[in-house]
Amino acid sequence: MLMPKRTKFRRPHRISYEGKAKGAKTLNFGEYGLQATSGAWITSQQIEAARVAISRFMKRSGKLWIRIFPHMGYTKKPLEVRMGGGKGSPEGFVAVVKRGTIMFEISGVDEQTAREALRLASHKLPVTTKIVVKESGEING
Repeated sequence: MLMPKRTKFRRPHRISYEGKAKGAKTLNFGEYGLQATSGAWITSQQIEAARVAISRFMKRSGKLWIRIFPHMGYTKKPLEVRMGGGKGSPEGFVAVVKRGTIMFEISGVDEQTAREALRLASHKLPVTTKIVVKESGEING
């Protein structure tokens, strides 16, 4: 499971996932990518499930880049606890994904395999997605 090596002492505020992404909106590494068309918090377990789905379908051929990382910790209060008493204890880590963020990139496989692998991964995520393809004439830099 993905998680930060070190976190700050205080428990973080809730970061909003509304609005458009500032960065990570273009394909930088692979030929095919999975782009979020809505915003959500994506847990480290969901990222791992999507990664496993992609790598299993591609039979570990080609290259996969995970462009999101769960930096933010989230908290939860125990069941049947009255109001007050401070913030809950840390529960896990999430990646804040806004609309337009490229989450996964693939290269080294044919288009049909890449589309099916990304489709399987999209079913593991709580956001609506679309598959994007790099234009052949595009130059990075």
